[in-house]
Amino acid sequence: MTSRLNPYIAFSGNAREAIEFYQSIFGGDLTLHTFGQFGAPDPAIADQVMHAQLETPQGYTLMVSDTPPGMSHTPGDNITVSLSGADGDELRKAWAGLSAGGTISVPLEKQMWGDEFGQLVDRFGIPWMVNIVGAN
Repeated sequence: MTSRLNPYIAFSGNAREAIEFYQSIFGGDLTLHTFGQFGAPDPAIADQVMHAQLETPQGYTLMVSDTPPGMSHTPGDNITVSLSGADGDELRKAWAGLSAGGTISVPLEKQMWGDEFGQLVDRFGIPWMVNIVGAN
């Protein structure tokens, strides 16, 4: 897998409805995981989307999630740039560059789903997610 750059949109409880709507327009293969599938203890969010990804025949990739409790959700400010792939060296270099002068909200480290993941806002105010697939 090469690295990819794509939009990541946060929703307030209706991510499943939104991604299924986008799939009805663009077609493609949808993968969807809920907070409950990853052991979230709060039953109120168990069926909400932790991560969904739509891969379309046109080559588009769209990722979405529901905003968990305790995190802010402001329509208009709910899109992040996602950088993901399997080339850990390339993606860690990008992380280092993007984080210079920025603000790290989630350090780049191994997560419960097995990938290395981090979130930051760069020095220009742009939010980024970096996910290294299957990182050791």
